[in-house]
Amino acid sequence: MAKTSKKETSEPKSNDGTPKTPWKLNRRNKVLFGALLVLFAVALLLSFVSYYIYGEYDQSALGSFADRSEKTYNWLGKFGAYLSDFFLYKGFGVSSFLLVRLFFLAGAYLLVDISLAKLKSSIFWDMFAMVIISILCGFFWNYIPQLGGVIGYEMNLFAQDYIGKTGTFLALLFGVIVYLILKIKISTEGIKNFFESRSRSFEEELNEGKEVTENNINTPTPLVTDINDSNDFIEEVEVPTSNPSLDFNDAEDDEILSNIELKTVPSAFEINKDALKPTIEHPSEITLKPVPPVAVPHILDTVTPVVPETSKSEIIHTDDDSFTIEKIEEETTVEENLAARLVQDFGEFDPTLELSNYQFPSIDLLKEYSSGGITINQAELEENKNRIVDTLKNYNIGISQIKATVGPTVTLYEIVPEAGIRISKIKNLEDDIALSLAALGIRIIAPIPGKGTIGIEVPNNNPTMVSMKSVIASPKFQTAEMELPIALGKTISNETFVVDLAKMPHLLMAGATGQGKSVGLNAVLTSILYKKHPAEVKFVLVDPKKVELTLFNKIERHYLAKLPDDGDAIITDNTKVIYTLNSLCIEMDNRYSLLKDAMVRNIKEYNEKFKQRKLNPENGHRFLPYIVLVVDEFADLIMTAGKEVETPIARLAQLARAIGIHLIIATQRPSVNVITGMIKANFPARIAFRVTSKIDSRTILDTGGADQLIGRGDLLYTQGNDIVRVQCAFVDTPEVEKITEYIGSQKAYPNAYLLPEYVGEESGISLDIDISERDSMFREAAEIIVTAQQGSASLLQRKLKLGYNRAGRLIDQLEAAGIVGPFEGSKARSVNIPDLVALEHFLASEQNNM
Repeated sequence: MAKTSKKETSEPKSNDGTPKTPWKLNRRNKVLFGALLVLFAVALLLSFVSYYIYGEYDQSALGSFADRSEKTYNWLGKFGAYLSDFFLYKGFGVSSFLLVRLFFLAGAYLLVDISLAKLKSSIFWDMFAMVIISILCGFFWNYIPQLGGVIGYEMNLFAQDYIGKTGTFLALLFGVIVYLILKIKISTEGIKNFFESRSRSFEEELNEGKEVTENNINTPTPLVTDINDSNDFIEEVEVPTSNPSLDFNDAEDDEILSNIELKTVPSAFEINKDALKPTIEHPSEITLKPVPPVAVPHILDTVTPVVPETSKSEIIHTDDDSFTIEKIEEETTVEENLAARLVQDFGEFDPTLELSNYQFPSIDLLKEYSSGGITINQAELEENKNRIVDTLKNYNIGISQIKATVGPTVTLYEIVPEAGIRISKIKNLEDDIALSLAALGIRIIAPIPGKGTIGIEVPNNNPTMVSMKSVIASPKFQTAEMELPIALGKTISNETFVVDLAKMPHLLMAGATGQGKSVGLNAVLTSILYKKHPAEVKFVLVDPKKVELTLFNKIERHYLAKLPDDGDAIITDNTKVIYTLNSLCIEMDNRYSLLKDAMVRNIKEYNEKFKQRKLNPENGHRFLPYIVLVVDEFADLIMTAGKEVETPIARLAQLARAIGIHLIIATQRPSVNVITGMIKANFPARIAFRVTSKIDSRTILDTGGADQLIGRGDLLYTQGNDIVRVQCAFVDTPEVEKITEYIGSQKAYPNAYLLPEYVGEESGISLDIDISERDSMFREAAEIIVTAQQGSASLLQRKLKLGYNRAGRLIDQLEAAGIVGPFEGSKARSVNIPDLVALEHFLASEQNNM
């Protein structure tokens, strides 16, 4: 995961050096905390109620909390007496009972797993009501004392000092109105409708009483029907009353009502508009008077519209009682998704959980080689300064200023030449200055990047060894927020040099034999072991020399990755190297498919999304550790395998950065046929140890300087821009052995990290070829191969004058028969039959077995 540069921050660490995991409110903690809040609410209620019963008897006990002989009458003892005195007397008074409601609701919401965000409105309005009620009770303290509490009383006095008693009352009244309108949602329309409904019901009662007292008046009944056993129902017909110009005539009542025909609707599903209209013979000859509808017993109630339970509606009343507007509230939005819910209940995914007890190696396992730091030899510095000044003066080069910076192995002399001196003139005097100083190697930096000076690096007579312990224990490495931090050593200014492999993203190391490449590889691996958990990084180690990286076999099940069914995790066979590199290419393609499905761009974003439980493992998603491929003696692989090694390495170097596969390649022969242009183009980060010629230095760094190093871990590092001189930290073999033993002795994974299986193209042919399907020239080809003791298709092409395809099929048939061995890269196949006599016996035994 490539991490952007940011300020280094210190995080709380546990005893083992790992960052502490913050406490999270998961489902179990929610239940515990919710139960605590509910019980505390019950305790508050009991103490408050008992305060108003026995509060006057418990006043003497408040000042003697430690006296166990003092008796209290509160139902919760002295604790309840203190709680009630604090909240009721010294606090908000009787309005403190709202706190019981708040604590109870918060605990209940946690117990039933409801988001506490829904309590925000209740908390605000309850606190608002508590303050208003407290001040209101304080306002009427003379009439209802001790209900407002000290806070309510004091706040009331404070308000009266500024706005007077009347202003305070008006302000409290406004607060009550705000609460009723905004919280209770009392509206003027609702109050108006309430009084109108009351007045209408009163008038209906008067009309009904009047109709009962009238003697033998035939009240017109608009509904005449027979209720039968079927589910028929009668629609209630009302005479329109919307036209106030119509007059009512008592003499015409009977005639009007006789002309109205009431229709019985057979079924509720056959209602239509015509069936509900009254039939009038002479509509132009009548006037209508409003007749109140009379309720008929045993008739079904009027059908009302049913509102779905999932929606909430609000009835908005208008001035016209016959017209109402129904406002549907918007659906509530879900505030959290499934991933957030899983993180809330179970926490983020922890890739280190399987080895949660893993302990990082202690710094004490490393050895301290130097004591007291760098020793400054004042006489040596003064002597070298004088020789540099004298040498330059001999060539008419004046110096206006000179400064020395002492490092572990090299001292940097920064000089500022006088005006008019050409830099190239000083650069050409490199050998002359080395002659005058009698030094092993002088390196001139003209000019120093970022400074207006020229640097002359002079080796110290008594160099100081940089131990791995000093760089690992440095704050710069311990607090480095990098994905794959590497502590290489110390610079000339004696600062610990730490780089991030994930940002390089690949590293090329080269130098002559015995100049510190193997120690540099051990320093790189040791740095990562001290910083990263086994779940976060895996190593693929290639060691053609078979002796350099064997110590890391002990951490196979912790940190190493290998092919399935492969015995040793340290790869020493060149054929297995080819399979491993191609397997890494398959792993790269698989990881890119996962990144595509997750819609992210790099491994850092993918792992963050997986930790937040936004990716489903059932869909193939998994936590992706970094994979670091370390190849020692790359030149030997190029000699034996050639393009078969260079092609997958170039492909990995070009594409594998985003998915967390990083390469470290070391070689002692930095020639152009080993470090080809394809490899150099994809390895911007390079480390050059001492080489023997300037040509080799240019091959590695594209510039000179590596030929002027003094060896013993002295190196130049570049990442495509400036070149930094670093003294590599020394880590000896016994130290690496102690570290690997410490890690290997801990609980490990069942197996090493398995890479995808790769089947070579040449050896992918099925070996169970039927004898009857063999080529007619099979016997001749077998004799040629056995005679030459060289199994190659090109030999059969020349001897038998065949095409490449037929020669290749013959080689596959010979491999299936067991005459030649499997494919071994660019080398010829091994021949399993020693001579022609053994071949005759072999073929004869095959015929007998048929």
